[in-house]
Amino acid sequence: MVIEGYYSQVADEITSNIQQGSLLDLGTGPGYLPVEIVKRAPDINITGVDLSRKLIHMARANAQKAGLSSQLSFEVGNSARLRFGDAVFDMVISTGMLHSLKNPVNVLMEIKRVLKDGGDAWIYDPANVIQYINKTKWKASLNVHERFFLWIFGLLGLLKPIAVYRKSDVIPMIEAVGFKNYAVDERNREIRIKLTK
Repeated sequence: MVIEGYYSQVADEITSNIQQGSLLDLGTGPGYLPVEIVKRAPDINITGVDLSRKLIHMARANAQKAGLSSQLSFEVGNSARLRFGDAVFDMVISTGMLHSLKNPVNVLMEIKRVLKDGGDAWIYDPANVIQYINKTKWKASLNVHERFFLWIFGLLGLLKPIAVYRKSDVIPMIEAVGFKNYAVDERNREIRIKLTK
């Protein structure tokens, strides 16, 4: 996997904070981060949620391939309207999703709702994956159609940098939701938000 370095680093950070319990991963994608977390902390159970049915199928396959299906479950869902009850997760995590949300405050409200009292939410946005990508391997992994679309997007000038939230953007969102204990760290086009309920 070309971005294993990023998810390994984030998994190390998360498991230094929690070794057991139930986690929710919003915008889980193909499930790389949950797999890395459970490899390090087998007493953690993680539910991953993503809007993409295709990515959820990939996440389930990755969990099965890693032999971790009993600790990992993945489902299609909307982070702004979670199906879970109140106060059911010890921790909520998300990498690279916040900047793409139409209404991030709604998602932060849902995060607060599903967190247990004293639970943490760690949000990395956008996930600073690009610095860990081996570009040669990445380009080699693309099929003919993907290479063609990448070329067309480049030709049309559609490959633009991702918009990044600043600390001054997210603090009002956090305070609007009512999180009193939080830390926001801004570095290298990535913002890291740590919230405690």
